[in-house]
Amino acid sequence: MCTIPAPYPQEFREDVVRVARSREDGITIAQIAKDFGVHEMTLHK
Repeated sequence: MCTIPAPYPQEFREDVVRVARSREDGITIAQIAKDFGVHEMTLHK
């Protein structure tokens, strides 16, 4: 399961993970991370 470590609130983490998992072809994890203001490696974890 993809998780984002604290200090991000649980609801925010769930939203980011949901968007990352349901992304369309051509949309990268890096783009999603940038949109949400988190580091790409944080989202990979």
